[in-house]
Amino acid sequence: MNDFATALALAAVIEGVLLALFTRPMQKMMAETALLPASVLRWAGVIATAAGVAAIWAIRR
Repeated sequence: MNDFATALALAAVIEGVLLALFTRPMQKMMAETALLPASVLRWAGVIATAAGVAAIWAIRR
C-alpha cells in the first residue's frame, strides 16, 4: 500500500510540474483532448495502462 500511495503522489507531482511549467500548452492539449471521441480516449487509456503494467513488471522483476 505504501508503494501505491507513493506512486499516486509522484503522479500528482509530475502533473503539477507540467501544469506549472507548461500552462498554455497543457490548456491547449486538454481542449483538443476534449474533442476526441470516447473510443479513442478509451483505447489510449488501455494502451497507457498496458505500458504502465509492463514497465512495473520489468522494473520489479
